[in-house]
Amino acid sequence: MALTIKILNTILILFALYMGIKQGWAMLTGKPEITAMFSKWAIGKTALMILGAFTILGAVLVLFPPTFVWGNFITAAGILVIIAFHLKDQDLKGVAIELPFFLLSLLIIYLQHPLVNRH
Repeated sequence: MALTIKILNTILILFALYMGIKQGWAMLTGKPEITAMFSKWAIGKTALMILGAFTILGAVLVLFPPTFVWGNFITAAGILVIIAFHLKDQDLKGVAIELPFFLLSLLIIYLQHPLVNRH
């Protein structure tokens, strides 16, 4: 059972890494659809680039046991900011899209890093 949970969490971590790098890179490079979404919230290109860098950083930090929780915290905080902006616009579809990714970060923390031995 423990091995199954470690394998499942490894897959979830790799998925979160992929999504974090993908979205972070889109923010960092200013992809038009991302820029359009954030510009309606008055977030400029420089702030978007900083958010993108933090998104990538959070995704990478999740890989290493000593920075695992911090990486998930950075990731969850970034997603929570986006959820808050969607709520401000009363955009429940946007919230519904972001919510699973927020919950994924919390689930990964709950399952803990797969390379750490639990007693």
